[in-house]
Amino acid sequence: MISVKMNELVKNSSAIRAMFEEGKKMAAKYGKENVYDFSLGNPSIVPPATVKQAIFDILNEESEMFVHGYMSNAGYEDVRKTVADYLNKTHGTNFDEGNIVMTVGAAGGLNIALKAVTNPGEEIIVIAPYFGEYDNYISNVDGVRVVISPDIERFSINFEELEQKISPKTRALIVNSPNNPTGVVYGEEDIKRLAAVLEAKQKEYGTTIFLIADEPYRELVFGGAKVPYLTKYYKNTFVGYSFSKSLSLPGERIGYLTIPSEMEDFENVVGAVSVANRIMGFVNAPSLMQRVIGRVIGQTSDVSVYEENKNILYKALTEYGYSCVEPQGTFYMFPKSIIPDDKEFCETAKQYHLVLVAGSTFGCPGHFRIAYCVDKQTVLNSLDAFKKLAEHYKK
Repeated sequence: MISVKMNELVKNSSAIRAMFEEGKKMAAKYGKENVYDFSLGNPSIVPPATVKQAIFDILNEESEMFVHGYMSNAGYEDVRKTVADYLNKTHGTNFDEGNIVMTVGAAGGLNIALKAVTNPGEEIIVIAPYFGEYDNYISNVDGVRVVISPDIERFSINFEELEQKISPKTRALIVNSPNNPTGVVYGEEDIKRLAAVLEAKQKEYGTTIFLIADEPYRELVFGGAKVPYLTKYYKNTFVGYSFSKSLSLPGERIGYLTIPSEMEDFENVVGAVSVANRIMGFVNAPSLMQRVIGRVIGQTSDVSVYEENKNILYKALTEYGYSCVEPQGTFYMFPKSIIPDDKEFCETAKQYHLVLVAGSTFGCPGHFRIAYCVDKQTVLNSLDAFKKLAEHYKK
């Protein structure tokens, strides 16, 4: 008999993964080329050649006992220094290796940050639409999720509701920009306003409120969009980063957590995060991939492919009558479903061999997510299916 808590999680397993499995079944039945699976955010472009070369070079040049052995729970000092130097050069920050903890992807980083600072019963705020796994991360630390309703006009932050819902029990706010599922980037004015709200609420309640930035899509931006680096605006900020998307390495589970020296109780927070890496079972981030990151930091896969897919889809869907806020980044699009029931809409989409994810999964009913990290031909082949799906509801 499994635990009651896990029993609920098993029953309510990820809708995204469920649609992904449905897509595989449809591909087996109809042929992969006849199914347009936009369910899973799995990068569709290969990693840079330098990643493979770095792996070979490391295994040939560095001591096996060093490469495959334990290191500090926070990660290799030289790799952390390399990451810090890159951030300083790119964002005008002032970090060193003591501000960086290597993590098991961004998910690992968010989990250890929450573990380090959250007491049972404290509130963690998320802004809809949001990545559904945040619910599980909050549950992992016995926190209480508080949802801010979506601003469906432009998918910015609903500041009025945020101010109302921050309470003396608020411990952290998770933000995701560029955003999954909308592709929206929170601009500098939004970030300044957010920082001002949090500063005012900390002063009002005499508490510490942490801002946790989830940033695996930072490099996936279009049209010159700028993603502010949040530690420059609010000192109690963690930044969780993953190389899953920028380097097309989702299965390698490698990322880092940035903790600015200005953060309240900095030394204890860093210590708690490093220990959380161990006690949550990670121990440390994968050793070989840490060494790889030390050699390829700042490089990316050819992410322009995603912008091309976005342009094709956005132009076609808006012509077919779909309403959508144009993405500024990521490889996701979040149109309105043509009928209010987004789950029914996604079920109907399967009749046209389209595999989509209902917006309800992200706390935003009436929409659906398209993960267009697929090859260009799949995008082009899918257009007629999207057109027929729209026409289905015009009969």
